[in-house]
Amino acid sequence: MALLQPGDAFPDLTINQRDGATASLHETLAGSYGVVLFYRGSFCPYCRTQLRAFQRSQENLRAHNIKVVALSVDDEETTQALIDKLRLDFPVGHSADAHAIADGIGAFVNPDPVYLQSTGFVLDPESKVIVGVWSNGAIGRLVPEDVIGLVEYAQSHQETAA
Repeated sequence: MALLQPGDAFPDLTINQRDGATASLHETLAGSYGVVLFYRGSFCPYCRTQLRAFQRSQENLRAHNIKVVALSVDDEETTQALIDKLRLDFPVGHSADAHAIADGIGAFVNPDPVYLQSTGFVLDPESKVIVGVWSNGAIGRLVPEDVIGLVEYAQSHQETAA
């Protein structure tokens, strides 16, 4: 398990979407700052709270050129029910391979049942890691306000460096 460091290229994961469709993570986030949320599953109240918070913040996130993508090991039906219940309008992938993802990004995997512990990343517009947050349990995750503040900071330093 290798932890991704700031400046590392984030792997271009395939996101399983509805009806067998797939999407490239890099294409989905292209040209924007990105937030990638690996959540434990629809069973997790902390995950649902995090997803709701990012949904409520969509207008402010978009104003800062930030796109959000979430993934879990939940199956398509369970994921769609969660999307509908929380009225999520950002991409939410399903059926993620917990061990393959853990090998690529360093996430912790719960052994039984198998799922990814909460892990989140903020990426720059070139899909390079700005920050990663790993948890080995139910709590410890990104929140929209921190992401927006971090992107504002990155943007202001990018402008002064130009």
